[in-house]
Amino acid sequence: LRADDLGYSEAVNYGIEKTVKHGIIRSVGLMPNMPAAAHGIRLLQDTNICLGQHTNLCVGSPCADPAYIPSLLDESGELISSRSYREAWRCGKEIVVLEEAIIEIEAQYQRFKELTGHEPCYFEAHAVQSLNVSKALRIVAQRHQLKLNDRASDGATYTFNGKTISYCPMKSMEKDYDPWQSLWQGVLNAREDMPNIFVCHPGYLDYYLMQHSSLTINRTKEVEMLTDPTLPDWLKEQGVELITYNDI
Repeated sequence: LRADDLGYSEAVNYGIEKTVKHGIIRSVGLMPNMPAAAHGIRLLQDTNICLGQHTNLCVGSPCADPAYIPSLLDESGELISSRSYREAWRCGKEIVVLEEAIIEIEAQYQRFKELTGHEPCYFEAHAVQSLNVSKALRIVAQRHQLKLNDRASDGATYTFNGKTISYCPMKSMEKDYDPWQSLWQGVLNAREDMPNIFVCHPGYLDYYLMQHSSLTINRTKEVEMLTDPTLPDWLKEQGVELITYNDI
């Protein structure tokens, strides 16, 4: 089970902290460019988590010099929204210049190391649909020999560090989202021949998040589910072994 968005806001950080210290989350993705990134790292000091880079190209300010990455920015100089990526994808348009994506992803990687003092345990991106962003991630990962969580060439499966993995369906954007039911479906349909990744976005709510994210109240539902004291025993009863990216 992986928790994304560490650093998105302080409230999100507190929710993730609870799922690590009082729940079952052991892999966490850091958004290096966000102002609350350092705050999130401080909250998780000495927790022995598997900390990865959740590369973020769709919210907040860039890590790179804005002059070098105009295709990634809106009129205010902030990173273009995920909505912009979705609209372009539906129209078959590529709005990101490959070389500029490489510059920003590299800058976020360097920022990750400055904040943490170590390499990311895994390397992937906050959800955007762009072929050039995917290409840029692969280029930066290869440049630094990073363990990339990537979509396979068939477009349907995923790989991590060259090994095939399976993703459980993510339903957290649904209005009537029930994380317990979603996890149950993930366990029920899990592949037994490869690792399965269940992506979570636990967190609490604050003004910044409410202004910048469409994923809000469902984050709090995931905090409750992931810290349910009955959950570890239930997973064992289902024959589920909890691992991190370091175990793959």
